[in-house]
Amino acid sequence: MNAIFAIAQKEFKDGLRNRWLVATTVVFSLLAIGITWFGSASVGSIGFSSIANTITSLSSLNVFLLPLIALLLSYNAIVGEDEDGTLLLLLTYPLTKAELLLGKLLGHASILSVATIIGFGSACLFILLTAENIDDYQLVNAFALFIFSAIFLGIVFICIAYFISSWVTEKSKAAGLSLIIWFFFVLIYDMGLLGTLVATKGQIHADIFPYLLLLNPTDIFRLINLASFETNGTGLLSITNNQSFSLSFLFFSLFIWIIAPLLLAYYRLLKRPI
Repeated sequence: MNAIFAIAQKEFKDGLRNRWLVATTVVFSLLAIGITWFGSASVGSIGFSSIANTITSLSSLNVFLLPLIALLLSYNAIVGEDEDGTLLLLLTYPLTKAELLLGKLLGHASILSVATIIGFGSACLFILLTAENIDDYQLVNAFALFIFSAIFLGIVFICIAYFISSWVTEKSKAAGLSLIIWFFFVLIYDMGLLGTLVATKGQIHADIFPYLLLLNPTDIFRLINLASFETNGTGLLSITNNQSFSLSFLFFSLFIWIIAPLLLAYYRLLKRPI
């Protein structure tokens, strides 16, 4: 455990040195406060509208931003150490490859978690201080669920980045593949499902189609943050209105999305020539 915490501490300090923590926190704060205050500008009003609208808007926009930040934060975790010649040096210490991977995960997850809590927590505090006639308890619960699920989503893409980083031999390839993965999950996958619906004229079995959304971690994240509100999803998410997924089931699905790429990354790291 000491080795894991030592690696995690190193990664966290590197994140501070490279301004990752500060930059991510500022971006999250500006995004959250901007959506909170200007989210209703398109209908001619400015200011906080409702908890449901705020969380739904933040969830929809966060699926674009958070996975990209997580991938950029960790895409060079393995291949970068290898190219710099420090991977072999690290493994000369009493440190297993599993401890190395878990230490990096703990460090990167800590950076993302602190930035997410401070960034979006500041928006929650901003609403509490400026909005009137709101249910404080419901607001805090909604933001707590949003922040917790956002951290889970970030860890998913950190683990995906580890798998990529342990597979390739150059940082440039890792960066390119990370962008392709981001583009696929954020845009292409849902467009493909919509295209399938249109091509088959909606003939896909209604009980099966909602489960296809579970193959995309960004859709799971949005489903989690819709589950607490009596509001219909938009686009593909509206298909799940008649399919009730419990919060525990959705979080378990995200957990599987963490474990699977992490195990694949560990397997590739074991096979990687040093």
